[in-house]
Amino acid sequence: MAGPRGTGRAASQAQPRKRRPEPEPERELQAEEPPVLCDSAPSHRDGSDSGLSDSEDSVFSGLEDSGSDSSEDDSEGEDGASHGGMEETSGEQVQAGTTCPRTEVVDALNGEEYLEDSSDEEDIRNTVGNVPLAWYDDFPHVGYDLDGKRIYKPLRTRDELDQFLDKMDDPDFWRTVQDRMTGHDLRLTDEQVALVQRLQRGQFGDVDFNPYEPAVDFFSGDLMLHPVTNRPADKRSFIPSLVEKEKVSRMVHAIKMGWIQPRRPRDPAPSFYDLWAQEDPNAVLGRHKMHVPAPKLALPGHAESYNPPPEYLPSEEERLAWAQQEPGERKLNFLPQKFLSLRAVPAYGRFIQERFERCLDLYLCPRQRKMRVNVDPEDLIPRLPRPRDLQPFPVCQALVYKGHRDLVRCLSVSPGGQWLISGSDDGSLRLWEVATARCLRTLPVGGVVKSVAWNPNPTICLVAAAVDDAVLVINPALGDRLLVGSTDQLLGTFTQPEEPVLQAARWLEASGEEHQWGLRLRICHGKPVTQVTWHGRGDYLAVVLASPSHTQVLIHQLSRRRSQSPFRRSHGQVQRVAFHPTRPFLLVASQRSIRIYHLLRQELTKKLMPNCKWVSSLAVHPAGDNIICGSYDSKLVWFDLDLSTKPYKVMRHHKKALRAVAFHPRYPLFASGSDDGSVIVCHGMVYSDLLQNPLLVPVKVLKGHTLTRDLGVLDVAFHPTQPWVFSSGADGTIRLFT
Repeated sequence: MAGPRGTGRAASQAQPRKRRPEPEPERELQAEEPPVLCDSAPSHRDGSDSGLSDSEDSVFSGLEDSGSDSSEDDSEGEDGASHGGMEETSGEQVQAGTTCPRTEVVDALNGEEYLEDSSDEEDIRNTVGNVPLAWYDDFPHVGYDLDGKRIYKPLRTRDELDQFLDKMDDPDFWRTVQDRMTGHDLRLTDEQVALVQRLQRGQFGDVDFNPYEPAVDFFSGDLMLHPVTNRPADKRSFIPSLVEKEKVSRMVHAIKMGWIQPRRPRDPAPSFYDLWAQEDPNAVLGRHKMHVPAPKLALPGHAESYNPPPEYLPSEEERLAWAQQEPGERKLNFLPQKFLSLRAVPAYGRFIQERFERCLDLYLCPRQRKMRVNVDPEDLIPRLPRPRDLQPFPVCQALVYKGHRDLVRCLSVSPGGQWLISGSDDGSLRLWEVATARCLRTLPVGGVVKSVAWNPNPTICLVAAAVDDAVLVINPALGDRLLVGSTDQLLGTFTQPEEPVLQAARWLEASGEEHQWGLRLRICHGKPVTQVTWHGRGDYLAVVLASPSHTQVLIHQLSRRRSQSPFRRSHGQVQRVAFHPTRPFLLVASQRSIRIYHLLRQELTKKLMPNCKWVSSLAVHPAGDNIICGSYDSKLVWFDLDLSTKPYKVMRHHKKALRAVAFHPRYPLFASGSDDGSVIVCHGMVYSDLLQNPLLVPVKVLKGHTLTRDLGVLDVAFHPTQPWVFSSGADGTIRLFT
């Protein structure tokens, strides 16, 4: 850092700039006697403010006084004098006003040397030097002036909104930049803006500089009378070089010894070779071990002859048939013709095209030798057990239950296996005796029966039937009279609550006439009911409504006569629902997926993707770990819940849409009914060993139903104890296969 001399020099450099507007008094003072310092001069050495207060010094430095940091002022000794100067501003101003004229003379004479300073220094107010300004980020000042005073940062209390308003109001905002040395905003002049624009365009900074001035030719092209140089030629231009002679002798010796091979002339003749010829192992293509020679063209036959036998000449009908065929389907790509002599044969019109296609075939068709494995096709078929070893399963038709006048949509078997109930489009429910195929009762319900389900609890004698928009709870009054009476007594113990509860369905008691033929309860819904199914305990039943809202699935509790909707929103049109046989799960099958919900936790447990276009039916294995579903695109999909959410196996045995699937409660059997009029019985063994996959084998195709309105089998159900299967069809019959 500069000492006192440097400070005085900088001060003398700054003083004439202040006195520039008054040049006449300076010239008068220059003629006076040599300067003698006044008594007030020692104040500079004493560390005072040289006759200026803080406010005046800030005006002199071009910056507004923004206050000082008290903690830093206390630590420096000379700041105390500056504070004293602030308190005595009036005296300092007087002292500044009555400065000694001789001192001004000295300052003017000392500053005469720097009046014409042409340095392009940007700003001499901040003399911090080449110091990173980031060091001053945490301080209130940005540097020091020529007298060692702090230059405080301007107060910036403007937020982004004020800056945006300035940007909108100030027309010169675009040409305003911030000086990093002082922190002030500078407005660029027109010359500075033009300079920046020229530099951005990649031009020269000087406007008057022309980079494309014509070149000055220093040497003229005219023949001059006197040469430029008249120096005589050197002696070495006449004498052979000894250095070059030595280099040449070395190269000659290397050629003689064979170290340098002279360049051999290249053979200009192009080298071609037959691409498909039989090469020896040392040939160019011998490296390609998988090379296969191109197939040879077939030799011409009698049809290609110019004088073919008469049997090769086509008739007029064969010519028309040949012309109507596609080019790829023709046996011959030409028509045989007969000529009297070889001279009468014209040129072949498609010769060039055929040769070009032949070359394309040879060039573009890759040939590769593939190692064929000799495998017996029988070994590729999985080893399945013989159906004879998988007995018992139904093999033949035993009984036909006739009586319905329209298609039979649904059926259900009693838990004991003695009775059978069926629902039809003729508006009736029929109760049958299984062993004799005798119709015991006919219940008129007055509508199409979409679904019917017998209560699985053997201590309750009830049947639920879906008719139009209602679910009918019927006591069939078959079998044990004590069981029938206890069922009616169970339904009669219900007492109506004092305050009616708002529910999703209305529970109505049967009237006297309806009570005689067995109706006990009528559960009315606002939408048509498509399916009804019971829980394994026999107290809850789930129904599916033909409604697009979230109330598609409702669960009714028989003992408390309550109805509830378990879902808040819909995930598509629900096709089927089923209760899990052992766990509190509800399975809901929509068109493209099957969702499994936990009823106690009220959450989605698993989502199965059957990869079908439209799921039509659903059945759960008695153990609860496997599910089968049928679809309208003739697929039967088996899911293993412990394995994956993707299908374990997809079977496509039926030719038309599947309408119903069912598991046997005791035997490892499952069946599927389709619109092709057949029932396919499959063996489905599920092992207790988790490492062993289920064994699925189709064992029998049962036929007997006749197709009516393109509909075949509409529902299937197994006997609860025997390996028998019931099927209801569109022909109005129910058939028992045993």
